[in-house]
Amino acid sequence: MRQIAVIGLGKFGGTVAKELTARGAQVIAIDEQKERVENLKELVTYAVAVNSTDENALRAIGIQNVDIAVVCIGEDIEAALLTTLLLKKMGIKRIWTRAVSPLQQEIFKTLQVDYIINLEEEMGKIIANSLTSSNVTRHIPLTSGCSIAEIKLHKSLIGKSLREINTRKKFNINIVAIKKKRPKINDLGERIFEEYVENVPSPDIPLEEDNVLLVVGTDKDIEKFAKAA
Repeated sequence: MRQIAVIGLGKFGGTVAKELTARGAQVIAIDEQKERVENLKELVTYAVAVNSTDENALRAIGIQNVDIAVVCIGEDIEAALLTTLLLKKMGIKRIWTRAVSPLQQEIFKTLQVDYIINLEEEMGKIIANSLTSSNVTRHIPLTSGCSIAEIKLHKSLIGKSLREINTRKKFNINIVAIKKKRPKINDLGERIFEEYVENVPSPDIPLEEDNVLLVVGTDKDIEKFAKAA
């Protein structure tokens, strides 16, 4: 089981720690503020109040043994930098670090961390890409210039199969899943529709009106497909 340390338990870090735990990871949640640790101790594998710039304290809780460390310290730039330096020194295999300013981002690039989290920049890209086409309901960057997107099925594609629309050949994108709806009776006896995801969809089953396609490709190719669809 993957061991992940989350350092800094504000709104962002706390959410990361809880979501990772819910997905089966062993999470060490770390913050200097005891109140934050108390709020999360029942929701993660292990929560501890320590100063993340204290190497001895970090070693005492075994952070050097984790697979990934995620530095979510946003308000204290100096602490974020010192913590990241310590993690590099201790030989942590992979380090993700949140940057809250362009200068901090450049410093982290110099430190060669594995991934730099820039919430404002990433959210800006998500919103901008989602607004460029009325068919795109969600857009998540994966790497520079490559994303996964949810695209509403255009009426011209209803009744056609994935083999027929052949997005890989025509648009150079891959459809990795389809969001669908199925009827269900709730506890009140009412007929509702439940959303579910069909992974690795069959290439020959006709697409339906309420389907949403989950596609992966370059931003340029996704935009081309969304406009054509």
